[in-house]
Amino acid sequence: MKRLNYSIALGALGLLSLGACSSGQEKKTDVSTEVAAERVRITSLKVEEITRTVEYTATLEPFKEVHMAPTSPGRIEHIRVELGDRVKKGQELVRMNDTQLIQAEIQLNNLKADYTRLDTLKKLGSIAQQQYEQLQAQYDAAKENVDFLRKNTVLEAPFNAVISGKYFESGEMYSGAPVATVGKAAILSVIQVDKLKAIVSVSEKYFPKVELGMSVSLCFDVYPDETFEGEIFRIAPTIDPQSRSFEVEVSIDNPKGQLRPGMFGRVTVGLEQTDAIVLPALAILKMQGSNLRYLFVEENGRAKRVEVQLGKRFDDKVEVLSDQLKLGDHIVIEGQARLLDGGSVEVVN
Repeated sequence: MKRLNYSIALGALGLLSLGACSSGQEKKTDVSTEVAAERVRITSLKVEEITRTVEYTATLEPFKEVHMAPTSPGRIEHIRVELGDRVKKGQELVRMNDTQLIQAEIQLNNLKADYTRLDTLKKLGSIAQQQYEQLQAQYDAAKENVDFLRKNTVLEAPFNAVISGKYFESGEMYSGAPVATVGKAAILSVIQVDKLKAIVSVSEKYFPKVELGMSVSLCFDVYPDETFEGEIFRIAPTIDPQSRSFEVEVSIDNPKGQLRPGMFGRVTVGLEQTDAIVLPALAILKMQGSNLRYLFVEENGRAKRVEVQLGKRFDDKVEVLSDQLKLGDHIVIEGQARLLDGGSVEVVN
């Protein structure tokens, strides 16, 4: 009987020892799994006024382009410019053979002399009114013919321009046939480059919001750090039924000559002022291997992960779209890269 009691006592002592060890191990495990809070900075979610914009691509074109050619074929006496030359308005560019002009001027001078004599006789009442009016009509027609031939014998620059095309040389015959590269008859082509334009196809849903005189901004890959200003000066009156868009023409001043026709760029049109949720772009994280975007909200010392969609970007800020966010939420803007959903955080700002 004594031996049995001794065995029971030893068993009870072993169980107590085992329980004590187990309790100590559990306590040690709890200590080892405890994680320190991540230090973060936050900002309160609020609404900011932004300009709602749309962006389109476009290629620059000359504001004006003219293909210079006389009305009738003839021999080219002189071409006084070369490709790439800058010319001023009214400057002589091409002189055609002037034989017809000289003949017309001689005829005009003869009619002018006759007209002067008849005018004197008419004042004295020595000739019939009909005879005087017939000569006056001939004189007016000859004068118009001379003016017409002068314009087609000497071709002058219609505006300050650059020579963009030269298709003949001095001494050659101008036939009046279209030039293959431009599809029109021409001796020279001139373009205006101190002012350029961009033609943009805008979606029809923005038709009520686009107005003449609206300012736009333009960016070009060749000048990555510069933004150029433009203005809408023409709006197409109709919608293209195929593309469901309408054309808008934008003018761009180019006094320094930095831009050239043919340059590719992006045109940004500000349509309206509106309120939006805007956050620093660094607050938004991207899940690897997907397009999923998310951020962290601090709630009672814990990090809560919230999936979001991105809207327009404004310099170092971005518009955020989500139905899980509300005004006043504490958005983590620094230290979020180390956070896990539900993890402990310590706000330091």
